[in-house]
Amino acid sequence: MKEARDKIQKYVENNELDIEKVMKEYNNYIYTIIYNSHITFHKEDIEEIIVDTYLTLWNNRQKLDINKNMSPYISGITKRLILKKCRNKRQIENIEDYSEKLISVQNIELDYLESQQNELITNELNKMKEEDREIFVEYYYEQRKIKEIAIILDLSESKVKSKLFRIRKRLYKILKKGGYGNNE
Repeated sequence: MKEARDKIQKYVENNELDIEKVMKEYNNYIYTIIYNSHITFHKEDIEEIIVDTYLTLWNNRQKLDINKNMSPYISGITKRLILKKCRNKRQIENIEDYSEKLISVQNIELDYLESQQNELITNELNKMKEEDREIFVEYYYEQRKIKEIAIILDLSESKVKSKLFRIRKRLYKILKKGGYGNNE
């Protein structure tokens, strides 16, 4: 009977959480959660998520209900850390990504038009709900598949698709209004 063996009470000795015992029993479980997220992480990132899971558990040990099961706590912490890691990854910029976009004399006009379009899009994205903005950024800038985005944001694939459709429609109207597009 797994439930009885999973009680937090099992991991408490002398009124203190035995984190080493938790680590021995839950390392594979945490790794499985990370693997099942279908997000590719470097080995160092996986190790960091695992360590941060135990650290978060330890820092919140006083809040644990010893009559509850340990696995939901571990699972919840791990999933939040996966999401946090995905958001942080997105913020890291690589100079090589921009090396091809250096302004050349021949493309000044095109660069100007592109920057104006980007400004319109950025302004509109800043007005959107955070979830919509994240979906757009994940899909168009991070080039993630709809399935990945659904997993990361804990949404259904159909919801991600419909939100992308509405976002594109909204941005198209803004660009058209700004003079970029078919004005028929």
